[in-house]
Amino acid sequence: MPSRRAQIGVAIAVLITQAGIAVTGSVVRVTASGLGCPTWPQCFPGSFTPAPHTNVAGFHQAVEFGNRLLTFAVVATAALIVIAVTRARRRREVKVYAWLMPLSTVAQAVIGGLTVLTGLLWWTVAIHLLVSMAMVWLSVLLLEKVREPDDTEAIAVVPQPLRALTVLSAAVLGLLLVAGTMVTGAGPHAGDASIEKPVPRLEIAITSLVHFHAEVMVAYLALIVALGFGLAAVGAPARVRNRLYVVVALIVVQAGIGFTQYVTGIPEALVVAHVAGAGACVAATAALWVSMRPRLRVEEVAAASGSDQTRLERTGLGEVVEN
Repeated sequence: MPSRRAQIGVAIAVLITQAGIAVTGSVVRVTASGLGCPTWPQCFPGSFTPAPHTNVAGFHQAVEFGNRLLTFAVVATAALIVIAVTRARRRREVKVYAWLMPLSTVAQAVIGGLTVLTGLLWWTVAIHLLVSMAMVWLSVLLLEKVREPDDTEAIAVVPQPLRALTVLSAAVLGLLLVAGTMVTGAGPHAGDASIEKPVPRLEIAITSLVHFHAEVMVAYLALIVALGFGLAAVGAPARVRNRLYVVVALIVVQAGIGFTQYVTGIPEALVVAHVAGAGACVAATAALWVSMRPRLRVEEVAAASGSDQTRLERTGLGEVVEN
């Protein structure tokens, strides 16, 4: 039976591979290697691996094929986490999150195939990235659920309005990601540099999209800062506040990368860094959200009494969440 430490290790591997596939996907895009393997699931007709071809450079084949190879690591870790938590007889919640990994991986494979078959249409690429970000979010929740013992109860450690504010910030983060994919869809990195068959782009002025993207980013940061004041006011646990500080720091860094991209002509390296930063912001926001309702052992809940319990009741904390 896999130990909890082993399960946590596999869950971390799931998170790394899910985030990593988004980053390598951005490398494919900025190197114009999106059609380095022009067919799917094969690289070329009759071959699953790269092959000498007069119209496709070996470099582009290697980059695209490398991205496809990482998919095998994604599939392997997704399968391993299901096996691990099933053999360990973890609670149902953990198993549900574990099964979401292979199921969403299959969905991503289908979307990736459609992206190649449609010639890298900007909106198919956008959906591909957005689903990757959703999988990063789920991977963080999976990791947190695996870490928690099964003989526990879910306890809300911040008031409901602040948890709702966190949900709102996550929704704005989703809008921010959508706006970012639109900027990319109208930008210079189409994923393929073919002159004979150029990739169709989003025909909206990129300056307008960049401004919209920046405005949504400011709204996201404002919500996070407001959440920070709320957490401080109710005396939220240090674990929750520390995770919020990480989110704020990542937003500031991400904003800096985005601004530098804009004034320097969107260099390839910064595009990759920006995608990595987006994944980090998603993961940090998910970690903040899940920390607001941790699972505590039954005896720990029962032991909450005296001044601690009085403080919880006074601030509206300590609500036991039925499973």
